[in-house]
This record gives sequence, C-alpha cells and structure tokens, in this order.
Amino acid sequence: MTMNLDTSAYFEPTPAGAFYAASSSHMEPARRLLFGILAQDSCPVAVSERLTNWSGLDQQATVELISRLQDLGWLTGLDSPLSAPVGPLEDVLPELLKQLSFTGKALLADNQGFYLATSGIPHEAAEALSAVSADLGSLYERHQHLLANNLGLNQQAWTLADASGNSQLGFWPLHIGQQRFVLVVEDRPCLNQPAFRDLVWTLTLRYSTEKLWENQTDNE
Repeated sequence: MTMNLDTSAYFEPTPAGAFYAASSSHMEPARRLLFGILAQDSCPVAVSERLTNWSGLDQQATVELISRLQDLGWLTGLDSPLSAPVGPLEDVLPELLKQLSFTGKALLADNQGFYLATSGIPHEAAEALSAVSADLGSLYERHQHLLANNLGLNQQAWTLADASGNSQLGFWPLHIGQQRFVLVVEDRPCLNQPAFRDLVWTLTLRYSTEKLWENQTDNE
C-alpha cells in the first residue's frame, strides 16, 4: 500500500522523540530523521526530498518510517511551524534545565567533566557532579558490551535511588553529533515535556551539523 505525506504539516519531534534521538551515538534512519528536523531553526514542512535525504531511505520507506515514529509518539504534526529557543546558551540553558527537575535543580556537563550551565546547584557542587558524570561515562564505556549483549540493557543513564527506587540524582547522557553531554537532575526528573525537547534542539543547533547524518546509510 502506498502511503502519502500531508505536505501542509510541520513536523515536530516530541520530548520522547528527542530523548530517543540523543540517547545513542549510533545513527540509523529514525535517529537521522529526528536529528535532521532538530537541525532546523524551526519545524520543517513535510517535504519528501528533505526527509528522505535525512533518513537515508527511499521516499516510500521514509513515509512508512514517519508513520511509525508518529505511532510511537516520537513525531507529531503541527498546523504552523514551531521555532527553537532563541538567545545565548548562558541565558537559554538554565531556564530549560530548571524545568527538568521536580525541585528545579539540574545541570548540563560535557564529556570532560565541566558544566555548561546549572539551575539551583551551587558552583562547587556543580563542579563535583560534572566530574562524577565524566567518570560514569568512562565506567559505561568499559562495561557497555556486558550491559548490552549479556543483560540486554541498552540504556546509558545512571541514577542514585532511595529505598523505594525513586531517583535522588540521575545522570542522562545526551549524544549530539560528535559530542556527548550529560544531563544531571537532582530529585525526580521531569523529562517528558517540551523543555527537554528544546534542550536537545538547542544543543543540536549549537554543536552539530546536518552533514553528520545527511546522505548516510545503515552500512556506514
């Protein structure tokens, strides 16, 4: 059965779609398509040529992929375009981070263990937590084959939990192009909201380029 796109719609990655896109550095059609959209200043209209260029699939396979992403709740359609947050990172990031924690306490660190922005976490604590995030990244890299192949655990996030299993401090890696960041959230995380999508969107615009996933295939 041939499927068609509504070319009047604008495609918006949902928070869940942004989480999937940034959850791994492995590029495959769904992740390439989501990042292709997030590399734009505003949500793009559904133009087949651009979408197939991002996914690396032919037109019909791309339309089918979009349908699956919509069924998964990773992609949705809008009647008008949505724009990425505007402004310097030092102004935009703290406001986004504040919305990702139940208590408003979160930070974003790079893979070297330095923090880019923080909300509600003092400088000294932010430095220490950023260093911990880098150590956890190294720990995961050493044991990723055991976790993924032997235990079937593909998630890279780490958390310190209380006796009830509730997160007290969580570390979520975010892979943006060649860069790996870590989102550190104190207390209960609030990731399923537009602020998380906007965080991934902002980082993609700043730290990555379309050419990292454009015109690729699964064999590359």
